[in-house]
Amino acid sequence: MPAGITLKGVVGRFYARLEAVSAASWQDGVSMFFPSTASQEEYKWLGQSPKVREWIGGREAKGLREGGVIVKNKRFEATLPIDVDELRQDQTSQLTVRVDDLAGRVQEHWHRLLSTLIETPGNSYDGVAYFGATHVEGESGTQRNIFTASEITQLDVTTANNPTVAELEAALPKVVEKFFGLKDDQGEPMNDSARSFLVMVPTNMWAAAAGALNLPLINDGAGATRNNLLVSLGGYDFQLAVNPRLTADTVFYTFRTDAATKAFIRQEEFFETAEADETFQNNRRLFGVKTLRNVGTGFWQYALKSTLS
Repeated sequence: MPAGITLKGVVGRFYARLEAVSAASWQDGVSMFFPSTASQEEYKWLGQSPKVREWIGGREAKGLREGGVIVKNKRFEATLPIDVDELRQDQTSQLTVRVDDLAGRVQEHWHRLLSTLIETPGNSYDGVAYFGATHVEGESGTQRNIFTASEITQLDVTTANNPTVAELEAALPKVVEKFFGLKDDQGEPMNDSARSFLVMVPTNMWAAAAGALNLPLINDGAGATRNNLLVSLGGYDFQLAVNPRLTADTVFYTFRTDAATKAFIRQEEFFETAEADETFQNNRRLFGVKTLRNVGTGFWQYALKSTLS
């Protein structure tokens, strides 16, 4: 290999960059990662552990409820051509930019898969629409994780695709309240200890959502100001994720992020980097990645969909 940057250096740079961009992502807040060992995985564990009861008589072993989801892995690749002369001449700045961009693309692929799933999740493990109004499990009663102004009056705003800071600041606490009312299959509060949440918005809501989650004082639009409840509320954490892949400009999503389990599943069966030599034919080396991965739905109780009107 000629002097200068080597393909070994390219690989090292790629993994370092991939780790950095992954750490800054919103994916871990809304999804849990599982290594896969087959072409598909079945997650039968979706259901709640037994609640603590007074020991009267013998122990009561409670199995998980029937149901679950199957996530099938799909094959994906991305390949970067590296000019042999650039490699020989040690065009470090140019090569590192391209390697960094490839790492970003690999990381953003999770965002693409998850974004598609968020908008079109299909059915949940309980057999009904993931974002739905008829979830019933065991002793939970009928529950919903999809809301409009019919359920939360604060979702009725002046302009649905252009809410104000004050309107979102008023709506978000009422949305988060809904988490605390959800029950598990044993009739127990599902989000009793919830303290951290992520609000995901399309690009047209970014400015208003940023203000609603960060400004200490809110202008109500009539010349008066008030304390921002979300900022002044102690013991709770709110994060914002703007997602350019969301296509509906009147819909936002709220996720609980501090539970051991999450709203969605990420799984990966295989990931590798590889290189190929095309020096004689095309004066280039190829550096690429291959992965078998996919995403699926997890706990609908940690995800709320809200539509402004």
